[in-house]
Amino acid sequence: MPLISKRPSRNGRKLLSLALRVSLLMSAPAFAGAAAVDGAQALARDHGCLACHGMLRKQVGPGFAQIAERYRSDAAAPSRLAGKIQGGSVGTWGRVIMPRQPQLSDEEAKALAGWVLSQPPP
Repeated sequence: MPLISKRPSRNGRKLLSLALRVSLLMSAPAFAGAAAVDGAQALARDHGCLACHGMLRKQVGPGFAQIAERYRSDAAAPSRLAGKIQGGSVGTWGRVIMPRQPQLSDEEAKALAGWVLSQPPP
């Protein structure tokens, strides 16, 4: 009597993976600011920000939502954070060092800072 595997076939797993990706893309927000958000998120990904920062919680450095929560009522936060992104910092979140990112232009640093500050509360 042949055994029937309860595990999906390789093609079935590929199809399931593809279906999941398509459903995630279809459920993405479709509003006018989405391109700017996508651009800033791509900057964060491309420049390695996600290697140290989680979206919600601390990894090496604080999560983006935690940063947004701390500076939510600070009107000077966007320019200050852009400066910290480009120039680095230490001691703001304990003994963790935020390395400099001098390769980012002022506009890119401001876009990243605005995106980080726009994150919803954790």
